[in-house]
Amino acid sequence: MRLRNKPWADDFLREEDQIVVQAPFAQKGSWKHLFSHPDQPLHLEIGSGKGQFIAGMGVQHPEVNFIGIEFVKSVIVGAVKKVKDAETENVRMVNENAKDLTDLFENNEVDHIYLNFSDPWPKSKHEKRRLTFHTFLSQYEAVLKEEGRVTLKTDNKGLFEYSLVSFSEYGMILEDVSVDLHADEDPLNVPTEYEEKFSAKGQPIYRCTARFTT
Repeated sequence: MRLRNKPWADDFLREEDQIVVQAPFAQKGSWKHLFSHPDQPLHLEIGSGKGQFIAGMGVQHPEVNFIGIEFVKSVIVGAVKKVKDAETENVRMVNENAKDLTDLFENNEVDHIYLNFSDPWPKSKHEKRRLTFHTFLSQYEAVLKEEGRVTLKTDNKGLFEYSLVSFSEYGMILEDVSVDLHADEDPLNVPTEYEEKFSAKGQPIYRCTARFTT
């Protein structure tokens, strides 16, 4: 689907500086100081889309600080609006490419990473682009604290199965594996826009959490 250009996006993102981090690379090692409660755990969502998940998580978990990264300007503006409407103070948004997290975060700075409905890159020649490929896992391991966790949600069975193998081969411990999340009726699950769309069509939603070992 072709995204409609929003010529006002740059001005909007600058104006919403209480939510949008204006110089994210300068925050490396000091992200916690952006929040009113800097001692809270720091959770990161890579690819926040229109923001339903991270805004919802911010409301549900005031005891956690959240950062959402979304590269597409015409998409992140919607996420910023959702965070603003949620009136939560523990969410910040970043309009950058998350291809190298070690440029944005110091070692051991993050407690949890969420990968929600990432591009599955189904062709074998694109394996290195999958966000659960081992080169990405090594970045997550670097920025996460000891025994940090990665949670994946997807409607794509192929990506889910690939990720389970990738996590295991990397030496991570699999936790909370679900092959039909909505059938499990997890009351704490915060759905994304894509999740609601695919679930309404009868598509099972897959989720797993994997933990790095010390």
